Amino acid sequence: MSEHRRKTPQPQGGGRAAARRAAQQPSGRRESSRRATSASPSGAHDDEQSYGGRAEARRAAQRGGGRRRGGGDAAGPEGRGRAAGSRSGKKRIIDYPRTGKYGVRRWVPSWKLVSGLCLGFLGLMMGAAGIAYALVATPEVKDMAKAQNNVYYWADDTQLVATGGSVNRQEIAYAQIPEAMRNAVISAENKSFDHDKGIDPMGIARAFWNMAKGGDTQGGSTITQQYVKNSMLSQEQTLSRKFKELFITLKVGKTVKKEEVMAGYLNVSYYGRSASGLQAAARTYFGKDAVKLDPSECAFLATLLKGPSYYDPAGHPEIDPVNMSKKANTERATKRWAWILDEEVKDNRLSATERAKYTKLPELKEPTKSGELGGQTGYLVDLATDYFLAHNDQDITEQQLAQGGYEIHTTFEKKKVKELEAAINKVYENKIDVKKRPELDAHVQFGGASVDTGTGAILATYGGQDATKHYTNNADATGAQVGSTFKPFVLAAGMQYGVRDPKGSREQDKATRTQISPKSIYNADNALEIKNYDGTVWLNDDGKPWLQTNDDHADHGDITLREAMEQSANSPYVQLGMDVGTDKVKQVAIAAGLRDDDYMANSSVPSFSIGTSSPSAIRMAGAYATFATSGKQNEPFSVTEVKHEGETVYRHEKATKTAMESAIADNVTDVLKGVVENGTGKPARLEGRDAAGKTGTTDGNLSAWFVGYTPQLSTAISMFRMDDDESNKERKFEEMYGTGGEEKIHGNSFPAQIWHDYMTTALQGKEALSFPKPEPYGEVIGTPSPTPSPTPSASESESESKSPSATPSAETTSPSPSPSDTCGVWGWDCDEDNGGTNTGNANGGATDGNANAGTDAGASDGGADAGTTEGTTDGANGTNGNSNSGNQGGWFGGGG
Repeated sequence: MSEHRRKTPQPQGGGRAAARRAAQQPSGRRESSRRATSASPSGAHDDEQSYGGRAEARRAAQRGGGRRRGGGDAAGPEGRGRAAGSRSGKKRIIDYPRTGKYGVRRWVPSWKLVSGLCLGFLGLMMGAAGIAYALVATPEVKDMAKAQNNVYYWADDTQLVATGGSVNRQEIAYAQIPEAMRNAVISAENKSFDHDKGIDPMGIARAFWNMAKGGDTQGGSTITQQYVKNSMLSQEQTLSRKFKELFITLKVGKTVKKEEVMAGYLNVSYYGRSASGLQAAARTYFGKDAVKLDPSECAFLATLLKGPSYYDPAGHPEIDPVNMSKKANTERATKRWAWILDEEVKDNRLSATERAKYTKLPELKEPTKSGELGGQTGYLVDLATDYFLAHNDQDITEQQLAQGGYEIHTTFEKKKVKELEAAINKVYENKIDVKKRPELDAHVQFGGASVDTGTGAILATYGGQDATKHYTNNADATGAQVGSTFKPFVLAAGMQYGVRDPKGSREQDKATRTQISPKSIYNADNALEIKNYDGTVWLNDDGKPWLQTNDDHADHGDITLREAMEQSANSPYVQLGMDVGTDKVKQVAIAAGLRDDDYMANSSVPSFSIGTSSPSAIRMAGAYATFATSGKQNEPFSVTEVKHEGETVYRHEKATKTAMESAIADNVTDVLKGVVENGTGKPARLEGRDAAGKTGTTDGNLSAWFVGYTPQLSTAISMFRMDDDESNKERKFEEMYGTGGEEKIHGNSFPAQIWHDYMTTALQGKEALSFPKPEPYGEVIGTPSPTPSPTPSASESESESKSPSATPSAETTSPSPSPSDTCGVWGWDCDEDNGGTNTGNANGGATDGNANAGTDAGASDGGADAGTTEGTTDGANGTNGNSNSGNQGGWFGGGG
């Protein structure tokens, strides 16, 4: 046989077949075979294992080496060494990584190891929990729930007032708590209260389930948990507080009687309006003792426990004008109030017959203020409080603030607040006589706000004659429309965005635009037919052309936008708003500092451009400050810093935004400077100082404004008449014809005079700065009419076509006499004869969704002689949109 066909010699172990035969032999024979093999004189394979092959060795290893270990010493020295190595010498307490395992299995812990560790951890936790439970003590409510005062400071860090704290808390015994109140709270907050141990696992599970479904039912916290949380006076969302609260709750649930827990919870809870505890809440909302509350009133107070800021029907629009408005809060409270009563019926805590008696919310008292908050103090405290609650980044709540201990440093300057109040009181004392003119001078209201142009700090406000009697802050949003004081935003929009090409695209944002100059010329005739930018006529609800009127039906012909602003003519600015797009006008107003909220009127109608919106005095002063700072917008603010227990919890951070190009803002300022020097704002002229501003009066003489500024200070003054009885839900703005002995109240009368008197004293000692000189901007569009015609008589029909008439320019107008020559003591008589204006807007602020719906919400400015106009009329479609403004919104959260 050839060499290359010779079979490969088999190992002495016999190969795989031998290994299988050895495995089938009795153990005795296998041992004998191993010994024989091991003793073989051949040394060629002395290092080979005695298993007969690698595969068998691997399988033996996977079986744990049982056969090798079974052989004892017969396996030889090598076998004993490997067995010893696999056991690592001795058994480990924690076998990890696992001995004798390879690959992934070596690193997967055994069930014994996992179980042991879990049991050990649980044991440690139970031990720690036992120690914690033994160490915690039940809260001493009487000591811990004593609220401290909050101290408010003027801008110079002198004390304004110390208020809040324990002044509105009175504990009552369990016996004085009506059963109806206990039933309402249990049904609403914790159905298992009577038998749980302080913690309700099922309640927590329900809360998570309802949260997942988006439902709104009782929360996961029990009454005992809430009692502990409130009495600890800490609302911080930290793990340590939650951990401590859990053990205190368990101890309270075991050691304190349910009666004590219920009484403690109701006595320490916060119900809003500075009322802490059930007794204070009963007196605050219903004017009665808690023991006399009926089931409906109890259900309402139980509703407030979910969060008074969102469930008090009086609302907190100054914090959040949308989610906390009177309307939103009333709807929310009514829904939950009804739900609680229904739950009581389901829980057999109230009969269906008794439930049927209550169909609407119980009648509530109006909010009141303590005597220490009289005069302007209460308004200032409210502004600072609301601003802090809306802007602090630590989510400090109204309830926490009511517990006291805070130092609130405000921006208010005591001297300026007194000066603004004095200027307004001067009008009350000298011109408003309720005894002489009870039907004309009753219910006169003023509002005012003064803002530092460079920072946005609110330096002074006037909210009303007394915060303890007139609760609405007139410096905040009142619903009084601003009239022609809105026109500067229209001019700025025309310069920033430009007018659209009539032949361009129908899509507004794609149309070719031309940025305009204040020298651009527009038709200022009375009863002017208003057109869309493409030349088509804007139609009212009746399908008739929209005709824009001027005061006293005066025609001014073709005039520049500067002249139209000075004379407060409406037609040019209504048409300019249509050419630019009222949506663009709105964007500029918002960029300047106004809010897009309930107080921003419908911007889809022409009259939007002449002031159908009703922002607050604070917002208007802040927006005009944007013009004073060459287009830099600073948000108005009233709090610089807040401290609690020595630590700063809030500090104002200035954030200036660019609202418009400096050239645009400076040109608008120059035009408004002309209003004060040559136009309807002459009563506001300041001796030796640059001043710019605009008058505004609304149709029906329902409100009048003057808003103006110097380089350092911007101030807005509003005037209106409204029934001071805030419990009267039907109260409306009232006309001011004849008020104060004046034929008609204009923006250049009482408001301008107040502005002048205040600014004169407020700026004493301040450097007389000048406004920046405006750079030429934009293109001049339009050409003057070559052949002016006479002004038509007042008897002409408004719907008849009018020929343009010549309007004297600023150069051809006869010189205006100085105030000292022709003006009376108050200074506005001169303007009644020289450049007065009047506005109407009978088809103005339309209802949302109806571009042509009529509202009577226009603007008027000035006196009888000049006959310039600021209004629109299409009387057939007018409804009085100003008649019931309400008192919603806030200067930093909404309409303010």
